[in-house]
Amino acid sequence: MATYRATADWSLKDGEDFATGRYSRGHSVVFGSGFEAPGTASPHVVGNRWSVPGALDPEEMLVGAIATCHMLSFLHVAREAGFSVTHYRDTAEGVMEKRDDGEMWVSRVTLRPEIAYAGRSPDAASAHHMHHRAHEICFIANSVKTEIVVEEALVGGV
Repeated sequence: MATYRATADWSLKDGEDFATGRYSRGHSVVFGSGFEAPGTASPHVVGNRWSVPGALDPEEMLVGAIATCHMLSFLHVAREAGFSVTHYRDTAEGVMEKRDDGEMWVSRVTLRPEIAYAGRSPDAASAHHMHHRAHEICFIANSVKTEIVVEEALVGGV
């Protein structure tokens, strides 16, 4: 078993009014590794006035966690299958929408990996199998109910 930690830290600033919702959603997130990232609420949720430009919102962090977990899992699966990956780029996208009960959720994350290989490249069926296996072993994918779709792009050897 492993334990992971993150500390979210927010404070009301002078001139802000918590009772009326007139306060910045800017905060910091310090991860167990010591890395500190600026955080905010999504401007899609609270508007630009209360969101902080350039800071990460929870929805972006979720999409990033899913994309990086799938990437790391795929690299492992590809190596074990005898392929040599030289580059992996994923322009992932998450969709937030209302559930039937009216609550918002990230319903789907679409991964769009583009992968380059040295030497031989997998055929479409092998690439699909590797992505399927990567999804099965991805800790984050196993932890969320969000639908995760992989739109594979074969880049080939370089």
